[in-house]
Amino acid sequence: MTWKLAIGAGLACGLALGIAVASERWGGLVPCALCLLERWPYRIGIYLSVLALVLPGWIGRWLLGLVCLCMVSAAGLGVVHVGVEQGAWPSPLPECAAPQFAGGSIAERLAAMPERPAKPCDDPTYPVPFLPVSMAAMNLVYALVIGGGLATLLWRNRRA
Repeated sequence: MTWKLAIGAGLACGLALGIAVASERWGGLVPCALCLLERWPYRIGIYLSVLALVLPGWIGRWLLGLVCLCMVSAAGLGVVHVGVEQGAWPSPLPECAAPQFAGGSIAERLAAMPERPAKPCDDPTYPVPFLPVSMAAMNLVYALVIGGGLATLLWRNRRA
């Protein structure tokens, strides 16, 4: 039974990353620094799921438990991002703030600017124009559903 959960968890994590990359490449959505940070728990979840698939018994179950913790961290990052989007608190990442330029010539200031401007973290990205749910909020719900579902299945099958 652990192998089925490992495959499902790996596919769920891969689906989240796939949707993020597809919306960026083909949907034209620009990710902010928090968006990019929110992808890491899913990447780690994929690796842990693959390890849980190949390692025997209780080790695989513990690794799937770590995948649940990855989803909790993804949900936590989603809460932070939604809070930043809603103006509840400032972003904890310096990349989300506007660049500060002090002194120097115009040429030095232009050279210090990033090659590609970053999207501000407090500007929500809505993938569907008529649905007022941002990508960060969708990530939050998705991580809670995947993490909660996996934890429930692991708990139900704890004797297997």
